[in-house]
Amino acid sequence: MLLIDKLRLQDGLTDTEKRIADYILQNLTDIPSLNVEKIAKHTYTSHSSVIRLAKKMGYDGFKNFRLGIAEMAHNQMFHPRFVDANFPFASTDPPTDILKKMADLTINTIHKTHAQIDSVEMEQTAQLIEQAQRVFLFALGDSQIRARSFQNKLVKINKYLIVADEYGDDAWNAANLCPNDCAIFITYRGKNAQYQKILKLMAEVGVPSIVITGNPKAKINKLATHAIVASHDELDFLKVGTFSSQVAFEYILDALFAIMYAKEYQKNIVELRRKQEILELGILSEYPREE
Repeated sequence: MLLIDKLRLQDGLTDTEKRIADYILQNLTDIPSLNVEKIAKHTYTSHSSVIRLAKKMGYDGFKNFRLGIAEMAHNQMFHPRFVDANFPFASTDPPTDILKKMADLTINTIHKTHAQIDSVEMEQTAQLIEQAQRVFLFALGDSQIRARSFQNKLVKINKYLIVADEYGDDAWNAANLCPNDCAIFITYRGKNAQYQKILKLMAEVGVPSIVITGNPKAKINKLATHAIVASHDELDFLKVGTFSSQVAFEYILDALFAIMYAKEYQKNIVELRRKQEILELGILSEYPREE
């Protein structure tokens, strides 16, 4: 989890440490030039409280903690402005402001997702999908739209994905999975009880599984062969829409497709040209050539 998220979530912090975290978030540009004593003075806390917060944030001391804050402050200054993922625009915003805020939210989401995911994990996940005989993808609601987009892309490299939740057939599809297959689960909250049951079954049967979620603490993460976590500031229900989470999921799936495509790049390009000719000039063309 990124430092800025840890400071905002304040999970496991005391009231004193929360006060220091709030002060840091409110004064990002000033913190890098301050020392422990000044921060303690401004927050009415102690030297040891600041050090304890630094260690809870994953740093061995204040010096490295301050470097982390400096990097965070730089990103805030030179990247698109922060936009609330739950309410990215207000009723009084003119269309020009809404356009800018939605653009900033999208850019921020992609940058943040990129910073959280591990390239080795992504490569291993792509390889798992590539080697699978069949790929079953479990996703509901907005996430299923992302699943269908991924399904459409995989067709281009002759890989066929089954949307397992379609028509409520998730249980039957899960029961039919074999070790040569692969199961992908997309769930922002990671709290779907049925998915947890299916993942336990996958583990028993020996079916490789992939979880893509926004919840780093989801129990299903530990049940999967690979878990790709991209946490954001979206609340479960109190929000205008699932803008941030769906942008993150789309980015992750697009990146997985790109990794798979790149491994056989020349072959895929040749096949693309061959199929494009069939679609545009061959028998499948809307206007086929006359005999």
